[in-house]
Amino acid sequence: MRKILLGVLILSTSFCSLAQRKKQQETESKSPPANSIDEKTKGFKRVEGFIPFYLNESQEKIYLLITQFKEEFLYVNSLSAGIGSNDIGLDRGQLGGERVVFFDKRGQKVLMIEPNYRFRAISDNADEKRAVEEAFAQSVLWGFPVIAEDGANVLIDASDFFLQDAHNVAGRLRMSQQGSYSLDKSKSALFTPMIKNFPKNSEFEATLTFSGQPTGAYIRSVVPTPSLVTVRQHHSFVELPDSDYQPRKLDPRAGYFGISYYDYATPISEPIEKRFIARHRLKKKDPTATMSEAVEPIIYYLDRGAPEPIRSALLDGARWWNQAFEAAGYKDAFRVELMPEGADPMDVRYNLIQWVHRSTRGWSYGSSVSDPRTGEIIKGHVSLGSLRVRQDYLIAEGLLAPYENGKPVSKEMEEMAIARLRQLSAHEVGHTIGLAHSYASSSESDASVMDYPHPNVKLVNGKIDLSSAYDTKIGAWDKVAIAYGYQDFPSGTNEDEALEKIIQQSLKEGLTFLSDQDARPTGGAHPYAHLWDNGNSPTEELNRVMAIRELALKNMGENNIKQGVPMATIQEALVPMYFFHRYQTEATSKIIGGVNYRYALRGDGQFTTALVNPEEQMKALDALLATVQPGALQLPEKLIAQIPPRPLAYRSHRELISGKTDLTFDPLAAAESAGDIVFPLLFNPARAGRLVEHHARNAKQPSLEDVLDKIFSATIKASPQRGYAGAVQITVNNVMVASLLALMADEGASHQVKAIANLKAIQLQKWLVSKANATTDEFWKAHYSYVNDMIENYKKDPSDFKRLKLVEAPPGAPIGSLEEACGY
Repeated sequence: MRKILLGVLILSTSFCSLAQRKKQQETESKSPPANSIDEKTKGFKRVEGFIPFYLNESQEKIYLLITQFKEEFLYVNSLSAGIGSNDIGLDRGQLGGERVVFFDKRGQKVLMIEPNYRFRAISDNADEKRAVEEAFAQSVLWGFPVIAEDGANVLIDASDFFLQDAHNVAGRLRMSQQGSYSLDKSKSALFTPMIKNFPKNSEFEATLTFSGQPTGAYIRSVVPTPSLVTVRQHHSFVELPDSDYQPRKLDPRAGYFGISYYDYATPISEPIEKRFIARHRLKKKDPTATMSEAVEPIIYYLDRGAPEPIRSALLDGARWWNQAFEAAGYKDAFRVELMPEGADPMDVRYNLIQWVHRSTRGWSYGSSVSDPRTGEIIKGHVSLGSLRVRQDYLIAEGLLAPYENGKPVSKEMEEMAIARLRQLSAHEVGHTIGLAHSYASSSESDASVMDYPHPNVKLVNGKIDLSSAYDTKIGAWDKVAIAYGYQDFPSGTNEDEALEKIIQQSLKEGLTFLSDQDARPTGGAHPYAHLWDNGNSPTEELNRVMAIRELALKNMGENNIKQGVPMATIQEALVPMYFFHRYQTEATSKIIGGVNYRYALRGDGQFTTALVNPEEQMKALDALLATVQPGALQLPEKLIAQIPPRPLAYRSHRELISGKTDLTFDPLAAAESAGDIVFPLLFNPARAGRLVEHHARNAKQPSLEDVLDKIFSATIKASPQRGYAGAVQITVNNVMVASLLALMADEGASHQVKAIANLKAIQLQKWLVSKANATTDEFWKAHYSYVNDMIENYKKDPSDFKRLKLVEAPPGAPIGSLEEACGY
């Protein structure tokens, strides 16, 4: 009996154990494994979209769910909240570049890899492609730890990736000499309001704080606690465009930015480097129609933070581009609208015109996010500096002296400033649709908004007129460029022939494209490609601008400032007037030793190069030397007497003329600055080298000796004057000789340039000694002896030469607000 009971007990216990194990198994089958994705994301919010992710705000964690490996997408980083200093260059809305990347799982790590699209093999041969891929390095941008796996799905921790300094803020602060900073993760966090997901893009953002010791004035001027700099950085993962986009070849005559790469599958008879323009995707619904709607129009959105009347001006100017698209046969293909409320400006789905605030005036930019594989523009991104409009208003105040007692204030100033904003908006949007600067257009009846325009001020009945200061429409060249880049040709069209026809027609119309490298004043050779110039004759325009400047300075005084404003602030209005000629001076200097040329292709019918007429060069030199004569640089005594030292709370700043007389206004420092604009241009080593070369090739061309002799005659050898005029003369002479010695010491100058400059300096010394011995005027005797000592000290030890420290002119460029990407 006991055996039976024991057997029953054992059997009962076994059944109980089996039941418990079965129940446990059923429970376990309903609960996720400890290392599963569901288990690891408990307490996380799942966000569906392009790349699904899980967000846990309390833990400050973002997990990405990777379902596809080795599938390429676009990664873009940007700065959504910046520092606010043009000099540091870390602005709100600044793009950080785009990269094609893909995820690749390696063990318990997922790598984000950037393939090398600079070197390719466009071929059906897999081995040929592999040979190129293995020949050039890729870049692994990050390694993500694997958190969990479910079949083909992998969960990775991306929190540290989004909390990195992807935009290199610390590096930029160091390079701009503002201090040594490092990322402080204890004061950084995810910025969840801008962490979003969409079907074709995933957006992430973080607030980052950088700790360090500030060493620069710029960072101290804009950050409340300069040892702690807090910004926001944005990361975008974007689906790449489909293969339906057709790249268009880059033609140097057409005015486009673009991409290039090396195709190692190219036959040896063809160029290995391939070049294509950057442009938005745009197609006509009916390519055979003269005028057709677009399959999908290009739409730009304006930052809601731009106030009126600025908002309307920016909208109007950007919309000018529809004129060019209409000329290319598109109906309403380019639109500009106000940004939808709540939209993220960094979202790549929106082409954006952004209104950016800084503590100082600075550059505006037209950038874009494009597909590095093809050049297709995915997002246009404009950043417009908000202080530009105030600078243009200040220029107008200086020109008009509008605050005369008893008279209403003219609306011309605001109208001019707003007109400039329209042009600025059009210009920067032009960059974002692919266009480069077109700097010859101002000499061709303002043929492009892609030139830099100086206000086209006129004298009408002896008064300054601003009514046509800036253009009001798109230019003839802009229409050519849009036709080249965006025309949708009917099926069967030979595209190369059609594009060449567009270019040839523009050449017949006298339109020229020349860009940045041709327009720079220091050493530039082209006589008609300049920044901020007007007219088809730089010399004649300089003479005209000097006449306007003379009238503005004659009228300068208390009527340039409002009632109740410190008299010392007259200097704010004085500066842009005193240096009103600076850009036309740069343009005119390029006539001397100038070479006219085109981006000619073999067989296109254009001339290649032509030396500038010798008479034109000497007229240009006369006009330049006229700008440094005492009559041009002296200020009215009444004006000088009206400018007292700065009062309390109105500190001096870099937009004013600095001086050598402590607190009082220094008119001789102003003359020194103006001279230092002209002479470095005339004594530029490249320009001097061209004078030597051109004269050697053609004796009718002016020689360097001729130019130096003429400069000496107009300055240091001119009849000495007395008083204020004489002091200005001496100031200018010192600047001239300092520039001559700098040319002699310049390592970039040719040996013959140095030899000629050295000879002329020796000849000048003999003249100075004779003048010092002959004069009884100690004011001038001192000057002649001083200049002679300058030259002698250089000769003793040229290797120890240090250019005379001169008073720099206040900032000029940007005239009312860089670069590279492109801006002004």
